[in-house]
Amino acid sequence: MTGTRQARAETSARATLDKASGENFPVAPFFLPRAWRDDLMAVYGYARLVDDIGDGDLAPGGADARHLGVDPVYGDDPSVLLDAFEADLRRVFDGTPRHPLLRTLRPTVRRRSLTPAPFLGLIEANRQDQHVRRYETYDDLLSYCELSANPVGRLVLQITGTASPERVRRSDAVCTALQIIEHLQDVAEDLERDRIYLPAEDMLRFHVTESDLAARTGGASVRALVAYEAERARELLNEGTPLVGSVHGRLRLLLAGFVAGGRAALHAIAAAGHDVLPGPPKRTKANLLREVGAVLRRARREG
Repeated sequence: MTGTRQARAETSARATLDKASGENFPVAPFFLPRAWRDDLMAVYGYARLVDDIGDGDLAPGGADARHLGVDPVYGDDPSVLLDAFEADLRRVFDGTPRHPLLRTLRPTVRRRSLTPAPFLGLIEANRQDQHVRRYETYDDLLSYCELSANPVGRLVLQITGTASPERVRRSDAVCTALQIIEHLQDVAEDLERDRIYLPAEDMLRFHVTESDLAARTGGASVRALVAYEAERARELLNEGTPLVGSVHGRLRLLLAGFVAGGRAALHAIAAAGHDVLPGPPKRTKANLLREVGAVLRRARREG
């Protein structure tokens, strides 16, 4: 690879990783061991890139398509790119991947003995996004979160060597909650992509139409619906919170950050009167720190 191409590849990868600061949870905070941070960022880079492919949010210039060997004619087709990305992912486990972020992932996979399943789940979730634009029931949405969110938590447990059936169950609850919260924050943005992650049966129950979601600000029915879904997310966070008390040391602090990030986001949504249509309500650092403290205190009681 020439120096120019290498620089472009590194720029594309950095643009993907820079999105970590906008997440509701700490991706790889400074207090973790360096090896954990490197591995978590490699997994985050993978998950972020898969989402960017599925959402059509890749960096301009077509570098990612070229890395994956996709003909420029199809370089903006998410389905084609996802197929190529899956093929390159399989090279992580058996060969040499082409994409720089997947080359970064390869040492993590080997070091932590990771399997393809959670990575493939994230790809399948983004494939589903290409043809499933609405979800009829809450259970349908939970099945989507099983692919789109839960694999990330399972990878965190595998990287830190703490996976067990009970911890995986708790982790799934936290990750699903975080995904639902993100959907609530992004109702307007998702609608612009012709996607709605609010269950249709709940929209009917609260007398909310798609045109209501397209308004500049949410009416009483929309706010009531958002409050209802936010409470469901809170219940999932509560179900998953004992995960924090089941581990120790710096991992406990990391997982507390995941849960607290979700709680702080829910607080921001409530503080906005559950009106998410003008844009994602922003959590404050002070509230996040309070939530971290509350989660850690509960962990000490239960641990």
